[in-house]
Amino acid sequence: MSDEPALAPPSASPFAALRAHPVLWAVVPGLVLVVAGVGVFLSVLDGVQEKDDLWDLDQPVLDWLVAHRTAAWTSVLAAITFVTGPTVLPIVVGVACLVWGLVRHEWWRPVLLAGAMIASTLVSLAVKGLVGRERPPEDTMFVAGAETTASFPSGHTIGTATFLLVAGYLVCSRNPSVARIVGWGVATVVGTTLVALSRLYLGYHFLTDVVAAVALAVVVLGVVSVVDRLHTLPRSDLPG
Repeated sequence: MSDEPALAPPSASPFAALRAHPVLWAVVPGLVLVVAGVGVFLSVLDGVQEKDDLWDLDQPVLDWLVAHRTAAWTSVLAAITFVTGPTVLPIVVGVACLVWGLVRHEWWRPVLLAGAMIASTLVSLAVKGLVGRERPPEDTMFVAGAETTASFPSGHTIGTATFLLVAGYLVCSRNPSVARIVGWGVATVVGTTLVALSRLYLGYHFLTDVVAAVALAVVVLGVVSVVDRLHTLPRSDLPG
């Protein structure tokens, strides 16, 4: 007989260990998104309240964009900010969810998307009320006095980011493919960036307002992920 000690079994990777517990596998990815989003949001909020860090770029970015306005860019970005505003975007989302439900004969995902949009709006309004940050000066606004609510965070940006992130997750999680994930990811980055840029360019928000809005949208995505993944778990995987 050999005197050599028996080899220890190979240790399972963290992902393999996590997948062995279906409920944890359903919850952890969303919690990671929530923690990351909250962390970024609180960091930006701290900078705004302490007037340091990213806040230092607020006025320089605003001044540079206002100084470099052109007629063509103003028309394009004004149209984008109108379409993604509180009047048009809810109609677009409502129609999209209704068509999705009727065409696909399912209501879970459309309702979840609509719920995410409502949640992001409520979160945005609550934070605006609690922080109470003033808007940029009216003389920098494209239309002076057009925005009267608090500035932090950007409602247009959180709405657009939530819509693109959550819709992308709900579509790609059911039929994942590299092309679909990359395509939707690029569309999400470009769409959110254009809306955020429109709010800065037109003088309605500061840089920290739009960054905080994206962070909160990531939080909403994380919550949606947890709810959806638990909902789609086989009943046999749910605890007793």
